Amino acid sequence: MAQTAGQPSLTALSLLIQNRRADYYTQLEVANKRLDIDAWLSWFADTVLAAQDYTLRWLDFILAKTRLLDRLRGQLNERQEKALLRMTREGLEGFRGGLSAGNYTSITGAPAATARRDLAHLVELGALVRTGQLKGTRYWLPFAGTADDV
Repeated sequence: MAQTAGQPSLTALSLLIQNRRADYYTQLEVANKRLDIDAWLSWFADTVLAAQDYTLRWLDFILAKTRLLDRLRGQLNERQEKALLRMTREGLEGFRGGLSAGNYTSITGAPAATARRDLAHLVELGALVRTGQLKGTRYWLPFAGTADDV
């Protein structure tokens, strides 16, 4: 489709179809048993639109990540940078369950007290958003969305 349109289109179509493969095969099977393919075309068009939406959200995520890391350049220690890069590798889905102080310690090898100071500094810089209290405290990227439809 992208080649026919004369310009490349940025979509995550294969990702969406992979994640929805049971529905994809069901739709193919139903369309294969009829002469009417309207339902298939409608399903496929909806999938293409969802993939384009995902792609736009992914691009927004990449731009936000780049802006954040550019803004923080020279203000982070190695541990903080390592943790932020690990969190951003999760993409739109985000760091499942949020980052805890224990996760931070596992990622960076920092002692608990150092992890708490580093995380507080990241919150102060606006690199992370803190939610919860005590053992329920979690840290999130300020721009991470969800990818529930993928």
